[in-house]
Amino acid sequence: MKMDILKRTLMALTALSCGVSMTACGGKDDKQSGNSAAEQSGTASMTDEEITLTVWESVDGPDRWIKQAGEAFTKQYPNIRIEFVNVEMNDASAAIAMDGPAGTGPDLFAAPHDKLGELVVGGHVLKTANEKLVKDEALPTCVDALTYDGILYGYPSASETYALYYNKALISEEEIPETWDELIDWCKTFNAKNTDKYGFVMNVASGYYAIIFTTANGNRLFGKDGTDISSSYLATEDSIRGMEVFQKLRTILPVAASDMGSDTADGAFLAGKAAMNISGPWSVANCKEAGLDFGVATLPGFADDQPSASFSGTRAMFVSAYSEYPTETAKFAEFLMSEEMQELRYQITGALPAIDCDLSGEYAEYSEGFLEQLEYAFPMPSVPQMAAFWEASDSAVSNIWNGADVKTELDALDKTIVGYVSE
Repeated sequence: MKMDILKRTLMALTALSCGVSMTACGGKDDKQSGNSAAEQSGTASMTDEEITLTVWESVDGPDRWIKQAGEAFTKQYPNIRIEFVNVEMNDASAAIAMDGPAGTGPDLFAAPHDKLGELVVGGHVLKTANEKLVKDEALPTCVDALTYDGILYGYPSASETYALYYNKALISEEEIPETWDELIDWCKTFNAKNTDKYGFVMNVASGYYAIIFTTANGNRLFGKDGTDISSSYLATEDSIRGMEVFQKLRTILPVAASDMGSDTADGAFLAGKAAMNISGPWSVANCKEAGLDFGVATLPGFADDQPSASFSGTRAMFVSAYSEYPTETAKFAEFLMSEEMQELRYQITGALPAIDCDLSGEYAEYSEGFLEQLEYAFPMPSVPQMAAFWEASDSAVSNIWNGADVKTELDALDKTIVGYVSE
């Protein structure tokens, strides 16, 4: 299967979204809001000094990728060593704000594209050094996701969404529910016959996953293009009705929100104790290692004959504004976008590449399901107000799952986000 399928899919999404030491990464007196002309054009010269570039990334796959890529890069540039440091992707934006100015941060770090707004406003990242190279090589939706106020930042390393995993030993492909009502009905029967298992599990305490229930009839977070910060669009009639469906899932998954996060849901699925689970490409390797016979399908939908819309994301590497070696760091980030390194990441993690390349290999059959779900996905907004969404949505989602009034919770969530906007 070639990546041209993915490119067409992600182009459609674009249309929808309209160091080792203080020396390696010392603090700056003033945050850099941009790069020098030479750095922006990608023509700045590389140092001949022996240096180490510190890279923040997550574990469980991305760490192996960075380490192997670093070794390959050092073969090309013997004076540059790459040091991996574990800072999880979702923690990096908060960590760089503290560690960058202190001179203890990275040269390069991974973060999801929805953090771009706060990273740019905070002055923590540099513009893309060689904009033409990234635009020529990256998938269009990845370029769009990393563009803020018309300026490109970062280097895309993967594109992703989540979908429905199913255990073929517990549910056949023909039985996969197309709607949430069908899923509930199937699970009632399954649960009654299998008292030690669940028909369906998911992280019920996360706005990242629960957002799918707010998207009926085209309703989207921050509006159609994700930039209308006058409202979160989470307290609309469509969102309320969808979250009522979410709350109804408690009838077939009678577990408190605090006891059904990703670790629990993924663990149940890996142990063969759940027929279906919602997760992303990052779980493929673990499922294979567990010896599961599983598949990946699109999410159930509402009554409109199409799967629910999920968040799509671009995972990117950002050059820290505090790096003492921005030119060398940008060169390594570009190296990570090469076809060889993108295929390496895919083989290690199963994450969909951010460039046009071959998708053959052991993960190819599972990628089909994610590719199909991407047709219905929408990019996570990258406005700074996403920080308020992440801070408040998990609590609201958990409260709703635990029985709180849906409208009351969503009204309060909307006010919290809009209040953040007006500050």
